[in-house]
Amino acid sequence: MTGPQEPHAGLPPELVASPDFQHACRKRDFSQIFQLAKKKAGIYPSRIAALCGMTPSRVGEIMSGRRSLAHIDVIERVADGLRIPGAMLGLAHRPWEIPVGPVATEQAPGHFRPAEPDSAAQEAAEPSGIDELLTLADGKVTRSTLVALQSSVEDYWRRDDEHGGAALRPAVVGHLRYVSQLMNGAEGSLRHDLQSLAAELARLAGWAYFDARQYSTARTHFSQALRLSRGQGDYLFMANVLSCMSLQATYDGNPADAVALACKAQDSAREAGAQPLVMSMLHMREAFAQATLRDSMACHQALDRSRDAYELARGRETEAPSWVRYFDESKLIVDTGIALARLGDSARAEPLIAEGLRRESATQQRGRAFHAFWLATAQLQQGSLDAACASATLALDLTASLDSPRVAGHVREFHQRLAPYAQETPVVAFEQKMREILG
Repeated sequence: MTGPQEPHAGLPPELVASPDFQHACRKRDFSQIFQLAKKKAGIYPSRIAALCGMTPSRVGEIMSGRRSLAHIDVIERVADGLRIPGAMLGLAHRPWEIPVGPVATEQAPGHFRPAEPDSAAQEAAEPSGIDELLTLADGKVTRSTLVALQSSVEDYWRRDDEHGGAALRPAVVGHLRYVSQLMNGAEGSLRHDLQSLAAELARLAGWAYFDARQYSTARTHFSQALRLSRGQGDYLFMANVLSCMSLQATYDGNPADAVALACKAQDSAREAGAQPLVMSMLHMREAFAQATLRDSMACHQALDRSRDAYELARGRETEAPSWVRYFDESKLIVDTGIALARLGDSARAEPLIAEGLRRESATQQRGRAFHAFWLATAQLQQGSLDAACASATLALDLTASLDSPRVAGHVREFHQRLAPYAQETPVVAFEQKMREILG
């Protein structure tokens, strides 16, 4: 029971299959799960704590019912530590359940260490299914194959923007494995381009799992993207991946890590020539993290650097990589507002977020829902209950056409903030709509 690859990490198969254990998993009753692990498998609180990245006292509080688990990342750690299949806890398949494909080493929560460099051969999975075997027998990879795959990635990003990333996960991961196999049959520049495509697919997979709030699996794919891009010396794309990891760390309650990752991303981008639009986006990532740390001075300094870099980029957008061109003036404005809202400066945040929301394309469903949530947050901070509920209702309307647990989670978070106003008419109407849309 020492290695992370052992099935169930010591939970007997008969326990995992038992009705009591399965019922506890369906309810996410971790008090009962831990008690059954102790009673039926002899796994005591100190061992549960070590396996799941928690303190023994916290495990004891959960077992006694004095504390519950709601944070998705902690639930994932429990699933991974005790080797509980993801589906039993309402999660996607965990990385250790999937026999095909490379799995990056998980780091302890709150501590980031980039994965060690790996060869392209190590990135490719061993063939274990009919699709992989047929791919190996296909013969030479052509340039047209690469063009078709690149077109698919562009379509994935469009669909992610319009409808959220959660539903894209199986398709993206399948394409990632396919490209990893194609790399075995390619040489020279074609192999190089396929490796770049694999890095982009790994980043997209990480983003899709991040949007689904499955942070451990997201880190696995982000780490893979980081290895692939570092293997090619593509420092600009490394900065892109690190920026995604910084944003996830902000969400995951690790703002100090988020700052470190954003700063490392900036260093990586400077290695590639400090492209101004990329630097503007990366400084904004740092501003988000500093705002979460409530470091007002550092946040404002990062916002100033983001704005200055954007001015340098103005008129030179076509020189920037395609993956950063989403960061236009509207995005700069609305993200500045969000950073200020995170700091609690709602009076300055509200008009900026409202302006950014007004400028955004109607096709940017997830972005508009996300920004409507932050507009509602800024309005509620100022005591404007009617306006806040109206903005939150817009976020709800947009969420109805999205598969983005991240955005839905924001809406539920806003609902919790309305508890002191539960009897007010706009709150009652919002709750009714929320039940209709989110259940």
